[in-house]
Amino acid sequence: MTARATTASPLTAAAQIPVGRIPVQDVRPCVDCGDRPAKSVVGEQFDVTATVFREGHDAVNATVVLTGPDGSEQHVPMTLVSAGLDHWSAVVGADGVGMWSYRVEGWSDPYRTWEHDASIKVAAEVDTELMLEEGARVLERAVTEVTRTPEQAQPLRDAVVALRDVSRPAMVRLEAGTSPQVEREIAARPLRDLVSPSKEHPWLVERERALYGAWYEIFPRSEGAWQDEETGRWTSGTLETAAQRLPAIADMGFDVVYLTPVHPIGMVGRKGPNNTLSADEHDPGSPYAIGSAEGGHDAIHADLGDFDDFDAFVGRAESLGLEVALDLALQCAPDHPWVTSHPEWFTTRADGTIAYAENPPKKYQDIYPLNFDNDPEGIYAEVRRVVQVWIDHGVKIFRVDNPHTKPLEFWQWLISDVAVDTPDVIWLAEAFTRPAMMHALAKVGFQQSYTYYAWRNTTWELEEYVRELAGESATYMRPSFWPTTHDILTPYMQYGGPTAWKVRAALAATMVPTYGIYAGYEHVEHVARPGAEEQIDNEKYEYKDRKWFEREPGGARAGQTLAPYLKRLNEIRAAHPSLHWLRNISFHHVDDENLLAFSKRRTVDGRDDVVIVVANVDPHATRESWLHLDMHALGMEHDESFLAHDLVTGDSWHWGEHNFVRLGPDGEPAHIIHVRRF
Repeated sequence: MTARATTASPLTAAAQIPVGRIPVQDVRPCVDCGDRPAKSVVGEQFDVTATVFREGHDAVNATVVLTGPDGSEQHVPMTLVSAGLDHWSAVVGADGVGMWSYRVEGWSDPYRTWEHDASIKVAAEVDTELMLEEGARVLERAVTEVTRTPEQAQPLRDAVVALRDVSRPAMVRLEAGTSPQVEREIAARPLRDLVSPSKEHPWLVERERALYGAWYEIFPRSEGAWQDEETGRWTSGTLETAAQRLPAIADMGFDVVYLTPVHPIGMVGRKGPNNTLSADEHDPGSPYAIGSAEGGHDAIHADLGDFDDFDAFVGRAESLGLEVALDLALQCAPDHPWVTSHPEWFTTRADGTIAYAENPPKKYQDIYPLNFDNDPEGIYAEVRRVVQVWIDHGVKIFRVDNPHTKPLEFWQWLISDVAVDTPDVIWLAEAFTRPAMMHALAKVGFQQSYTYYAWRNTTWELEEYVRELAGESATYMRPSFWPTTHDILTPYMQYGGPTAWKVRAALAATMVPTYGIYAGYEHVEHVARPGAEEQIDNEKYEYKDRKWFEREPGGARAGQTLAPYLKRLNEIRAAHPSLHWLRNISFHHVDDENLLAFSKRRTVDGRDDVVIVVANVDPHATRESWLHLDMHALGMEHDESFLAHDLVTGDSWHWGEHNFVRLGPDGEPAHIIHVRRF
């Protein structure tokens, strides 16, 4: 038997969202269909794009409407960038922090419709008087229906009179209705018909440090630590001795000093040197094994001092222009107070023991991970209390250890709840994990994220990765590049020598706005623990006295340091606002595949700041090649030339579209060029 066809429309089964009189589609940026906000910082510019069209041949136009936290609106005209695809774009930015929104409004443009038709018909002497009268009426509407000052309205009134003045030639009357003065006024305050808005898209605007900054990591207990030569016993550094290191960090131009955990360290399961299971009574253990009888996440290790010492450290840092970032590691040593007071916050195995942390083949017998499922309300409240303790003592930035091992909904709640009272707090995710989780952490609130930079070493790997980071994901995720960390020492860094350490620092400092350096980078600490991609005699498990004084002028190893190089990189970053943004990067071709070239361009106060970086990513050989610049990306025509001033060496050359470069171990591994126009 054949089923009978129904005459009812399939659309009657479910309601549709109205398309609008002037359809507006595919508004971008759009994060998770508008469920989560796009992000920028104050003054940062980005493109809002949309597809806007209509039926027939009447002119259509589009506007981006920005709504500030106070409800005030700004209208930004859009430009048709692809007529065949009806693709519109506008550059927008915000002048204040807070939760903003944007929408795109499509609208019928009666003036442009008349202008197009009249220009054709009057020239062809078709319906001449009719077209001129219709123009006069459109401009009369523009005067009466759009708010203008008398001065702004006067060019339109004059045009109306001219359009109706039959004593003048028709083309003269038409020219009066399409004069530059009329065009400018209509563009500034257009007459809009059939306005059709898209939905509102959330937009979070934050302070500049959320995007731009140079970090320097220290283990406070190592700064000022010393070893007795006779007994071999170590004396821990303190917050007071660590503060004595701050002037040198500030002098190198860093913006943030990041402290690994400063809390009491557990005794049960304590790790010995190089992650061994046999710790003696004098081994300090890992600061990531948090908690003992002395206290937990809201306490300070007695060897480091107390909260007065912490406050003094923060105060000294602030006086030097440094912000303090603190590690937030939500895990516990077996003797953490929470293990006794809240055993339900942990995972109990079938044999009744609490499960310690594992990342096979790695085992962390000194750490119990939290289980958020049994008492989420209790854990949420306690972590929120702990975070507030440190905020109250001047911490404005948290580097979060392994956030990908905690529920996303927890981070979304915590970060948003903290922002209610202290919206300037910044969260950095140490999430070396799968892309989906890394991106989701950014979407739910983390301002910054560690990345795979340490493992992207070839030209094609770096270019591909940074294109991804500076593309659509830049709408919500801000990368932080670290050449090494206390957990990571790649083969590239182990065997590349000082050249590798210079080029990786230069690329980290210029490819993205936020980068970080782990203490000891200056000394090229490149020896790995056998079979591991991390340093031997790792600072996570023991003290380290780097004897900074030996590298200073007059010291036994004076000059054997990259500190001046790091200082120069940070000076360059501070002086060139183009390096403060992520999305403004352009890549250029070099014939040798081992040479990487890119530029960044930003206009500030009407002047272009353009920086070109050319780097040899092969640390073992000097390479020569031809660099081919995309001149339009530099804001120039292909036949123009400029003065290329190397900001590292001070050398200058006369450059154009094609240039010879030579980089490597026998000189500098990277050019950082400031473009100076003749």
